[in-house]
Amino acid sequence: MEALPDSDQGAERFARASAVATTFVDNIESVVYGKREEIKLVLAALTCGGHVLLEDVPGTAKTVLARAIAGTIQGATQNRIQCTPDLQPTDVTGLSIFNQRTRDFEFRPGPVFANVVLVDEINRATPKTQSALLEAMAESQVTVDGVTRALPSPFLLIATENPIEYEGTFPLPEAQLDRFFLRTALGYPDLDDELKILEEQRFGHPLQDLRPVVTLDGIRELRTAAQHVYVNDVIHRWLVELVRATREQDAVVIGSSVRGSLSLERAARAWALLNGRSYVIPEDIERLFVPVLLHRVVFTPTFVARARATDWNHALQEFRSACLKMAPRPGSEDDPVFEQPHSV
Repeated sequence: MEALPDSDQGAERFARASAVATTFVDNIESVVYGKREEIKLVLAALTCGGHVLLEDVPGTAKTVLARAIAGTIQGATQNRIQCTPDLQPTDVTGLSIFNQRTRDFEFRPGPVFANVVLVDEINRATPKTQSALLEAMAESQVTVDGVTRALPSPFLLIATENPIEYEGTFPLPEAQLDRFFLRTALGYPDLDDELKILEEQRFGHPLQDLRPVVTLDGIRELRTAAQHVYVNDVIHRWLVELVRATREQDAVVIGSSVRGSLSLERAARAWALLNGRSYVIPEDIERLFVPVLLHRVVFTPTFVARARATDWNHALQEFRSACLKMAPRPGSEDDPVFEQPHSV
């Protein structure tokens, strides 16, 4: 993909997109305190048309984040799906109901028809219901009674699961995990942020005062600008070598798919844009390696057991280091070779 045009128009487009990103993140951080990096990750997924899996314990602002995203985008709609074992696919996608007055079937859209959809505790839904989300996540559409209906644009699905509790759950199959653009966690706030939360919610929730500051057109412009962020051929090659390295580790049964390569490249473009750059640097790839790739990797039972018995996040970082050792990074952040050939 070529860099943004070397013109006033290209520079203006990049400046507008950067302003949209900063405004978006600032607005959400006003209600989700101290989680700027995580908010940027979710915005990167939204920018690339992807979806997010939040693997986190209850009470860490996952629902607040989804509502804040919808509240930040003017005209955006949001729905929440609470997954339980008795949730049916039609409870998600909608169904056709016979209208006695018109003597015809009418389609009643399900909660998936929204710009931002929070699927809470997705691993408590049965595999049949989980599969109903596959088409929505992959194609931004659903098919009910043989009729295909497009979902609103932009469409962002945020699914959550509890990494601690496994009783009564149905693990997501590899095919569905691969549909998620990235996996991350919000985690607990630090001491100062938790004190701020107590103070701010004394008389009500900050969401009540949240106002939309970005338009749907602004999100589309953000997507267009990200597509034109420059990626040097050296980084392109290294990115593929890094993804291929996940398939050659002893701790792996199945490595990251080709979809992982595509997602990592797109995520790096978005991440560069969100950080005010019109070109990708190696640090972007390294930062996104774990959230974008590792939920697509099937680890050996031995690795999983050892990681859960000690520290899962530490084990993932060790795996990341092993992949980086097999595919060493090219150059440093200050290397001019990574900059786009034409300034914006």
